[in-house]
Amino acid sequence: MVLIGLFALLVIACGEEAASETGRESAAASAVQATSEEPFVIGALDSLTGVGESYGVPLSRSKLLAVEEINAAGGINGRMLKLVIEDSKCTSTDAIAAYQRLTDVEGIKIVLGATCSGATLGVAPLAEKDGVILFSPSSTSPDITHAGDYVFRTALSSQKAGTDVGNLLWADGVRTIVTISEATDYAEGSRRAAVAQFEQLGGTVAAAESYPSDAIDFRSQLAKLLRIDADAMFLAAQGEISGGTIVKQARELGYDGPIYSEVVPTGPNALEIAGEHATGLRAIVPDPELNTSIGKDFLARFNERHGIAPWPWYQGSAYDGVYIAAECLRQTNDDQDAAGFRDCLHDLTWSGAIGDDYSFDENGDVTGISHVLIEVLPVAERTEVNLGYRVVRTPSGS
Repeated sequence: MVLIGLFALLVIACGEEAASETGRESAAASAVQATSEEPFVIGALDSLTGVGESYGVPLSRSKLLAVEEINAAGGINGRMLKLVIEDSKCTSTDAIAAYQRLTDVEGIKIVLGATCSGATLGVAPLAEKDGVILFSPSSTSPDITHAGDYVFRTALSSQKAGTDVGNLLWADGVRTIVTISEATDYAEGSRRAAVAQFEQLGGTVAAAESYPSDAIDFRSQLAKLLRIDADAMFLAAQGEISGGTIVKQARELGYDGPIYSEVVPTGPNALEIAGEHATGLRAIVPDPELNTSIGKDFLARFNERHGIAPWPWYQGSAYDGVYIAAECLRQTNDDQDAAGFRDCLHDLTWSGAIGDDYSFDENGDVTGISHVLIEVLPVAERTEVNLGYRVVRTPSGS
């Protein structure tokens, strides 16, 4: 009986040890499963307030729409995608504070943004030092080209846009211009690139004025420019309010010559402010007609959710950025692997809302995308669908 009792105790002990081991294995399996179900977390720096709010908010909504679609389709490698958005306010100071919240507090290593060039340039040195990806859909300053190995963009550099503006001015018979630009990295970059190409072709800049982002009246700068007998005026604005107001005030002061610009003064708020005064304004912009099937589907879904997309190309760029991020996360399977994400972008050829078969060069700049020339329509012909302008041609004339 004693032997039988000892044997029973031994069996029970072994059973408890086996059960304990099975429990540990089960707990470990559950932990692995729980870990695999945790979402991939990436960040975004969007201008939700400030001078870039009118385009920062639609870009942010476009990113969220892409995240929603990706998660509805099952996520990435079976894991959901989480996007943490911070307000960069279109300034370097605010962008740095927002970046630090994303990286120091949230531990994020992949950031989509920033909306504005000055914000991206302000954050770029920190991202390069920290090994954090910056991937912007809308920052166009030429200085971003050499901002760092971790900085990429689907946005077209304003170096290319400026070259196209310079070529357009010359092709239109313009030989002397005056310029007015907002004192920001984006606007100054656009002006600098346009002037460089125009002067290289033989053109002359007769006078130049700039203004701070908090300015609300531009008559004094315009009065100086209008004393000059120039063939045309070139306007580079960061904010729609200033862009539209400058066009309006220039006409009210009696200027009846041609006005050339970049994308911001052709935005919906700018055109509403300028009214009929904007008719005939010509601008070099990324093609607002998203002709790819992905682009058309995106616009249809966005329009159903939020109304007509006010910045179709840049919103498509933001939308593509999320899907590109999802593809690189699928490859690396690690939202902390910024180096792997960077390598993925360099090797990637993508077809999305803004074009087919585009990629990124050694500097992280997008290639395979081009600009078009648009012309603002009379007020009576402006609609939500045509956004107030018509596509004339590519800068080369085709």
